[in-house]
Amino acid sequence: MGQPLPLLHHVVFAIARERLDGAAEFLTALGFQFQSFDHEELRLAIRLDWDRGFELISPLENAPTEKGTAADFLARNGDGLFSVVVRTADCDAAEHIARGHGVNADFRQHVEGDGFEVTEVKLEPMYGIPLTLLKTNL
Repeated sequence: MGQPLPLLHHVVFAIARERLDGAAEFLTALGFQFQSFDHEELRLAIRLDWDRGFELISPLENAPTEKGTAADFLARNGDGLFSVVVRTADCDAAEHIARGHGVNADFRQHVEGDGFEVTEVKLEPMYGIPLTLLKTNL
């Protein structure tokens, strides 16, 4: 048997800071249940409903503005779909395939602790498809 097929995990929307709480309130009224926290290292305000596959992100003050960041996305596009996160068994192998199609990563992170491990590789959009590869034991 080969590697498991990729699986849609969640979608991420970048929302300007002044509209983040309103967006979360709207989606909460529809039944989403968000955890709210700030990711200090990435300088992002996050509203995450892990169980229902929905994440809202917004740059905090002094957030990075490089290519691939939420701040850069918002400056170029305004509020909208930032990434579709696909769970994969092997981020390195999937990134290698992406590079073979001319797609490069513009962000990556690896976080672990207290029994969890998360690796994310955000790819530059191609064909209008903004993908992030995710490997996790959660």
